[in-house]
Amino acid sequence: MTVNFCKVGVVGAGAMGRGIAQIAAQAGSDVLLVDNQAGAAQRGVDAIVAQWTKLQEKGKLDAATQAALVARLHAADAVQALADCDLVVEAVIENLEIKRKLFLELESVVPASTVLATNTSSLSVTAIAAGLKRPEQFAGYHFFNPVPLMKVVEVVAGFKTERSVCDRLAAYAVQMGHSAVHTQDTPGFIVNHAGRGYGTEALRIVSEGVADFATIDRILKDQAGFRLGPFELLDLTALDVSHPVMESIYRQYYDEPRFRPSVITAQRLAAGALGRKTGEGFYRYVDGAAQVPAEPPAPQFETLPPVWVSPRAARRPELLRLVHALGARIETGASPSSNALILVAPLGFDITTVAAVDRLDATRTVGIDMLMDDAATKRRVLAGTPATRRDMREAAHALFARDGKAVSVIRDSGGFVTQRVIATIVNIASDMCQQRICSPADLETAVRLGLGYPQGPLALGDLCGPTNMLEVLFNMQTVYGDPRYRPSPWLRRRGALGLSLTHQED
Repeated sequence: MTVNFCKVGVVGAGAMGRGIAQIAAQAGSDVLLVDNQAGAAQRGVDAIVAQWTKLQEKGKLDAATQAALVARLHAADAVQALADCDLVVEAVIENLEIKRKLFLELESVVPASTVLATNTSSLSVTAIAAGLKRPEQFAGYHFFNPVPLMKVVEVVAGFKTERSVCDRLAAYAVQMGHSAVHTQDTPGFIVNHAGRGYGTEALRIVSEGVADFATIDRILKDQAGFRLGPFELLDLTALDVSHPVMESIYRQYYDEPRFRPSVITAQRLAAGALGRKTGEGFYRYVDGAAQVPAEPPAPQFETLPPVWVSPRAARRPELLRLVHALGARIETGASPSSNALILVAPLGFDITTVAAVDRLDATRTVGIDMLMDDAATKRRVLAGTPATRRDMREAAHALFARDGKAVSVIRDSGGFVTQRVIATIVNIASDMCQQRICSPADLETAVRLGLGYPQGPLALGDLCGPTNMLEVLFNMQTVYGDPRYRPSPWLRRRGALGLSLTHQED
């Protein structure tokens, strides 16, 4: 196989630079690792060689391959050593002026045919290239940490970047064993842009007193299939990384409400409660293990009240089958009897609004989240109105826990936790498609591989139903009067037609 770039320079011998140098050598390129700090490049090379040695010891590399890899990797202390490179990738500190100065120097050293690329995650590729004589030869090449394991790279076209340069970089990413996704030069590119909804909406929910950190994490893992809850994830990435990204993207999009940061993370950052690495974040950590509060047990009832299910409940036939399977006495009249537990299942609306509009007894009304297929979830989520009697709330909890499935009872709000978070994720992704930041297919790939979501945001919207997503957002916008829940035109059109969000237009 012919390697797309025969000789590659990597500037910056930190974790990102070392990772890029490693996979470039593994792709068959001769690689020069450069760092302006004395000895840093050689230490980087030594660290990469140590990784290959471990792979050889585990039988994942034979001796001949390991020797060939080592022979292709070299250290240098100055960018002048990169004079005959076909590609130079920068992986230095996220500072616009430092990067601009570096690329001006590189452009004076390398041939006109050399492709220059920045691994920036948050700065404008166009702004970095603004002073170059050959901005058409410059692009973003955003890898994720740890580079050898995170199998996606964002290829970012600046305002003047030639398409052929992006195509060559994408092909080379494949040679390095990664999936390449193309994106326009917009704040956050694909992954950091699409990832805004998960954490920011969860922070809004907890700030409203709807549920605590652990409950929200449990709900989103058990109902929606996320591997980590949003607060577990924030603790893992650390707030000194995550909060500045939130603020940066919010400001770069001129205070777009969908990306609004939270005072919760700002306060914790100021207090030094950054997450796992400081031993305290949204959770406390003892010997690296999160101290998660235990869930309260389900209430016990000898006799449960009869159950009346609202005719307007989402997934009503499924909800009726579930309640029947759990052994409830179901009332079938046009209205509930005076002692019945009243069940509603709204999309986007709060339980209080449903009870008021449908003239239901708010003291006996409990809502259940039926956005997702119950059979596909590991948890059920309930909420009452501020007036719901404790005995009715606990009766609903006991009923839905009868088969052993976990149950969370939260405070009333517009949209349940899963509804709010998934609708926000889908809406942001739809808006990215509307803006043509990237193709829907590249969006799905980038989010699955870059964020580890159970599926891409558009596929997640299809799973819940595009029309349901639209209903959740419209109703939440009514409840909150907040433009952050304004549905994207792209989602409105597909939801109105019942089209799949992953449907490709002709």
